[in-house]
Amino acid sequence: MAGVFAYLASAVFFLLFLVGVLRDRRRFSNAVLLGLTVALLTIGLLTELDRVPGPWLELAVILVLLVPAVGVLVLAGLLVANGIEMVRREGRSLANLLSLLAGLGILGVVGLMVAAVAVASRPLELLAGTILLVVGYLAFLFLCFVGYAFLYGRLRVATDVDFVVVLGAGLLGGRRVSKLLAARLDRGRAVLEEQLARGGAPVLLASGGQGPDEELPEAEAMAGYLIDRGFPPALVARESRSRTTEENLRYSREIMERAKPDYRCVIVTNNFHAFRAALTARRLGLDGQVIGAPTAAYFWPSATIREFVAVLMEHKVVNLGICVLLALFALSTAPS
Repeated sequence: MAGVFAYLASAVFFLLFLVGVLRDRRRFSNAVLLGLTVALLTIGLLTELDRVPGPWLELAVILVLLVPAVGVLVLAGLLVANGIEMVRREGRSLANLLSLLAGLGILGVVGLMVAAVAVASRPLELLAGTILLVVGYLAFLFLCFVGYAFLYGRLRVATDVDFVVVLGAGLLGGRRVSKLLAARLDRGRAVLEEQLARGGAPVLLASGGQGPDEELPEAEAMAGYLIDRGFPPALVARESRSRTTEENLRYSREIMERAKPDYRCVIVTNNFHAFRAALTARRLGLDGQVIGAPTAAYFWPSATIREFVAVLMEHKVVNLGICVLLALFALSTAPS
C-alpha cells in the first residue's frame, strides 16, 4: 500500500512539475517538484524490495545501504580534492574554498554520527540526529537545484529574439577579458549569428559596469573583445552601470524596453550561473530565458555551491524557519 501511495504522489508532483515548467520554467518551485517526484518514485521502488527473490534480496538490501554510504564518502573526497585544486589555481578566498568546506563538512557529519554510535552517548546521538535532519533538508534542496539547473540548461529557448544579453564578469588586470567571460561572449556571438542566419536582426548587449579594481567598464572590454575578433561594431550595445547580476538585468531591461517595448531576449552567462540568473530575470520581469556557456570542470563545483548559497540567502527567512522547525521536531520526537 505504501508503494502505491508513493507512486501516486510521485505522479501528482510530476504533473505539477510539468504545469510549472509550461507556465514559467524560471521557478525554483519547479526544481523542488522535480525533486519530490524523484524522491517519491525512489521510495516506491524501495518498497518493491520484498518482491525480490530470496537469493537476491540480501544483495539488494546490501546495495541499498552500501551505495549511498560509499557515495557520500566518495563525494566528500572529491569535494576536498576539488577545493585544493581551486585554491591552487584560483587563490585562497571564501568563494574558492566552498567545495573544500563542503567536503570537510560532510566528513564532519559522518564522523559525528559514527562517534555518537560508538560511544553510545545520548546527547551526542541527539545532536547528530538533529544535524543530520537539517543537513538532509539542505542536501535535498541542493540536489533539486543541481538537477533542475542541468535540465533548465537543456530546455529550448525562443528562436526569435531582439537582444542577446551577455552578462559581465571581473576583468583580468583591470582591463582584460578572462577565459570565463570570453566563454560567455563566444556563446553570445554564436547565438546572435544563428539569429542572423535565420533572418533576424538582434543586437548583442554587453552588460557590465566598472568595479573598484577595474580600469574600464566591463561592457567596454567585452565590446572590444568582440570587435577585435571581427564582430560588427554596429551590432554591439553597451550597458556600463551595473555592479551585480541584478543590476545587469535591471539596467539591460531598461535599455531593451526603450528600444523595443515588446522585446524578446536571451541572456548568456556561464552554465553554473544560468539558473540563478533565470530566477533573477523572472523576478525582475525580463522577457527572456538564460543559457549557459561552458565552464572549466574544476571551477564548476565551488561556483555551483556559491550559486546555491546565494539562492538560499534570497529566501533566508523561509529556509531558516524550516531548519529551526526540523531541529525542534528532531528534539521533540527523540525518546527520553
